[in-house]
Amino acid sequence: MDMKTFLNAILAGIALGIAGTVNLSVGGGIPGAFLFGFGLFLILCFMFKLYTGAIGYLMTQPRNMFFPYIGTLVTIWLGNFTGAFLVGMAIRQTRVAEKIVPAALKLCEVKLADTWLSVLILSVFCGLLMFIAVDMFRQNQPSLFSFAMVFLCVMVFILSGFEHCIANMYYFSVSGCVTSNPGPTLVSLLIMTLGNSLGGWFLPLMNRVR
Repeated sequence: MDMKTFLNAILAGIALGIAGTVNLSVGGGIPGAFLFGFGLFLILCFMFKLYTGAIGYLMTQPRNMFFPYIGTLVTIWLGNFTGAFLVGMAIRQTRVAEKIVPAALKLCEVKLADTWLSVLILSVFCGLLMFIAVDMFRQNQPSLFSFAMVFLCVMVFILSGFEHCIANMYYFSVSGCVTSNPGPTLVSLLIMTLGNSLGGWFLPLMNRVR
């Protein structure tokens, strides 16, 4: 395991944990969706490692780098989970937990009660939006356009109810679902990860054939 990649992935998980906290604190909606964009913007500015920002580029790897890159993605996923979990557990020990935890639990109960197909589809659309946000930032950095695309894509996925596996790592952690209901929680996260991956691969694959 590349420890530098793992550390940068932990930092990305922490960034999304902070973003998830402010989203819950303001009660979601348009303000929460906009403020959540801070997490992705921070990750991109500091070049932290986020699974949903990296998965789309699996399709662009040279043949000899395909399997090593899969290993990198696994490292990033584990690091993101670690960072998001740490923030969730830390927030549960603070005074804001009284407001945050019930809101997160209500949100997570809906996610865990959903069908696997619904979760998968919602995750695909989120993965597509995340690839667009990250790729536009990479191509146009620094610019007002790249800044706007990051926040717009995040707002669209949140307000649409799409599923982001790393954001949900935080919500499942701060709600207590990770520890109280680990089996269904992990299955849900893996389905979200698959959906985010499929969505992230969509445009790179389309660029090959169009």
